[in-house]
Amino acid sequence: MKYKIPVEELKSMPKPEHIAIIMDGNGRYAQAKGFPRTYGHLKGVGVVEKMTEFCAEIGIKILTLYSFSTENWKRPETEVSYLMSLFYSYMKKKLSKFMKNNVKFNVIGQIEGLPKNVQEMIAHTKAETASNTGMILNLAVNYSGRTEILDAMKKIMADFSGGKLPFTPSELAKNDESAIKKLNALDGSFFQNYLYAPAFKDPDLLIRTSNEFRVSNFLLWEIAYSEIFITDKFWPEFTQNDLIDAILNYNSRERRFGGLSQNTAAKK
Repeated sequence: MKYKIPVEELKSMPKPEHIAIIMDGNGRYAQAKGFPRTYGHLKGVGVVEKMTEFCAEIGIKILTLYSFSTENWKRPETEVSYLMSLFYSYMKKKLSKFMKNNVKFNVIGQIEGLPKNVQEMIAHTKAETASNTGMILNLAVNYSGRTEILDAMKKIMADFSGGKLPFTPSELAKNDESAIKKLNALDGSFFQNYLYAPAFKDPDLLIRTSNEFRVSNFLLWEIAYSEIFITDKFWPEFTQNDLIDAILNYNSRERRFGGLSQNTAAKK
């Protein structure tokens, strides 16, 4: 494929450090072509492979892909089983490529709810790539943004009950002034430490395919200030040039994080 911008130029130009993608439209892509939905999922895995290698090549630091939500269990059992087999075979077949491209593999979500063989392959792939220093490929599997926040709260409550926070239950019950100050000092950084991947930078750019304008319970805490790019292409149709378009669009924006634009601030 001929890229809109040479790879060497892409490597040196500004770009998002962390890209998150809601890979939508596999089933509709397949149905539009007269094939079963599983055909779209298979084609979608091929795009995952291309995007992973391309992002690693141009210097993206983290690529997070929404692979399977907790709500996806509602789909027909045959489709879910096929998706689980795809996860397993993808990790098994691509481990050598991860090592070759220096990619570190990670998964977020309720991994314990996945089939045993998939859990074992996740653990194996993470362990084998743990020392890699290149791009992090982060798959959200059996994932829910709301559940991630609830799980974080459960961990905080467990640490609170276990006396692992800067204040104790008894101190707060007594309205201890020092403990209350410590409680009020807790901020977003404290909370983020309890999320599934606390060390990861929040996504700079969120891409969604298939022209859907919703976030679908994905990274609800982390995408608070992510730039959003929507394309009408189904995920199996998404190409490296489409990713380049998203990066160029991202570079054209001014990120204010709730503040004023530079031009507006200069006039104050």
